Amino acid sequence: MVSVRKRGKVYEYRIEIASIDGVRKWLTKSGFKTRQEALHEGAIAYNEYYQCGKKQKQKDMSYADYLDYWIDNYCNFNLKYSTIVTYLNIIKLYLKPRLGMYKLSQLDSQMLQEFINDLYVEKNLSKWYLKGILKTIKGSLKYACYTVNFINDNPAERVHIPRYEVVCGDPAHIFTQEEIERILDRFKDVHYIYYSFLTAYYTGLRVSEVFGLTWDCIDFEKKTLTVNKNIIKKNKDGLPKKYVISKGHSVENWFYGSCKNPQSNRTISIGDTLVKALKEYKKEQEEYKKFYGDSYLKHYEKKVINEYTKREEIKIVDAKVELELNLKEAQLIFVKPNGQFRGTETVRHAFKVINYELGIPCRFHDFRDTHATRLIENGADIKAVSKRLGHSTIQTTYNIYVRVTEKMETDTVNRFENYTNSLDIPKIKEIDYFD
Repeated sequence: MVSVRKRGKVYEYRIEIASIDGVRKWLTKSGFKTRQEALHEGAIAYNEYYQCGKKQKQKDMSYADYLDYWIDNYCNFNLKYSTIVTYLNIIKLYLKPRLGMYKLSQLDSQMLQEFINDLYVEKNLSKWYLKGILKTIKGSLKYACYTVNFINDNPAERVHIPRYEVVCGDPAHIFTQEEIERILDRFKDVHYIYYSFLTAYYTGLRVSEVFGLTWDCIDFEKKTLTVNKNIIKKNKDGLPKKYVISKGHSVENWFYGSCKNPQSNRTISIGDTLVKALKEYKKEQEEYKKFYGDSYLKHYEKKVINEYTKREEIKIVDAKVELELNLKEAQLIFVKPNGQFRGTETVRHAFKVINYELGIPCRFHDFRDTHATRLIENGADIKAVSKRLGHSTIQTTYNIYVRVTEKMETDTVNRFENYTNSLDIPKIKEIDYFD
């Protein structure tokens, strides 16, 4: 119950709350000009208290505002940075323009299904991207329903994507040996790109893992490579946005990130070819440091607190050699001759060259796909391949990264043919039509 009393010239509401050690406790607030105002505010406070402190604004919250709430309170604390960026793009391009104006409580299965159907018809989106949009809706409303109790039911659970008559093609392109040779030959004089491609091809690392490598990750004696971090591009505040525009230019800030899953923290063996190549590249890099002298850019690991998540992060900062910084040096591998580090942006232009000049369809991830497929194709143990790629399960390796190639199909037929060679197949006698 809410009680109101006058205290001098103003009114005060009073709510009895849980007692502590047998002593009755009260929640009070004073300063209201009228009894009615105090009673109104007291009723709101009463409801908030008995709802465990939750505000009641969710009843009228728009889906647009709720999506911001979901990103701030769930995604930023539980999801990988790349996933958050993907969700933000989907929210900006599709969810807010079409659904953002509705109240959270207005969303129902019919509305969401019609929204998905309209996208299917109007936008000609791939099956996988449409699945990503629906996944974003389902994830956001699942949190609203089961975690924060803003809604009583998740209407997205019963929504599905339409049937695709034409099976969507696999976006992966498995490089042939001839294509790999053409790509490497094209960039043989741009060493920070050439050696990043070579490393990806010989190890199957993800792009963020390749450019997160530092020289202490390479053990030339044991011939091993350790993956213990990746590289992430953020804005100047460490917030989940791809770009921050300042005077017409994008601002790049690079941070170390954790690996995709616990299994992605791994140490793998590397062959003599890659070991020899990286040794030569390291030697060349040392020569460039001498050549550029005080103008060479060094990189350092600076511990910062992300103002958004309140977590400690490691930010990569750079300074010319002549400036002494009391920070640990980040010995990044794939940098330009003058030491400049562009992270995963390093190869953005290179892939345009590969696509349009060489005519080879490709993504950086295709090096990883090719590495995995060629290993399986040549009889490598699937469990060893899965561990090498840093997958959480062997099934992931089978389902996503191992494609059936022409060689695999031929080998399968030949294996069965060899198995059945001992069968004595009787010859068919010729028919004598005049017998």
